[in-house]
Amino acid sequence: MKIALLGYGKMGKILDTMALAAGHEVVLRHSGGNGTMLQPQALTGADVAIEFSVPAAAPVHIETCLQAGVPVVCGTTGWLDELDRIKALIPQHQGALVYASNFSVGVNLFFALNRYLAQIMAAHPQYAISMEEIHHTEKLDAPSGTALSLAADIRKQTSNSNIPIVSRREPGVTGTHHVAYSHAIDTLSISHVAHSREGFARGALLAAEWVIGKTGFFEMSDVLQL
Repeated sequence: MKIALLGYGKMGKILDTMALAAGHEVVLRHSGGNGTMLQPQALTGADVAIEFSVPAAAPVHIETCLQAGVPVVCGTTGWLDELDRIKALIPQHQGALVYASNFSVGVNLFFALNRYLAQIMAAHPQYAISMEEIHHTEKLDAPSGTALSLAADIRKQTSNSNIPIVSRREPGVTGTHHVAYSHAIDTLSISHVAHSREGFARGALLAAEWVIGKTGFFEMSDVLQL
């Protein structure tokens, strides 16, 4: 698999190392600071692009990939106000995009558990729902994209629009998410704690292998068949 890495920060470097170790070839390493600098011809020879950059650059990167006919896996968060516009471009170019707020297999299992718990708790509205997410101090968006995805899934099951999310930023924290249902007599909670970024990279590479040859918009639940 020949990969174009769009965004070469911490995640890009981890993806580079893991892709090479798995026998893949990295044909482009684009820093991603300015999405307008990426041209379609730069993607020549790539089977797939993996995009982990910054919110301002991500939509431009994805659009360029679609123009170049290269399927793209995107894990950048904080740009979803443009997602509908990007989705509309996919059939125009017969392209493919896998977007996830978090590519970790463990987190996506956590998403499924969160949906199931929310479905059960919908019959018990006396429990107050709250969330907390903790990330490293360099994370640009708050709440995290993962937290927003968790909250959106809870709202779909419970019709509860008031889900407070506490965001904390601490040095060296990869990513922690807690969901709690609290009552005067007890509290139910589920948590996911990431110990390294390796899980995100492994999931992104899995999605990249899966999306080649496909067209359309996909999420990690499609890749994992959850």
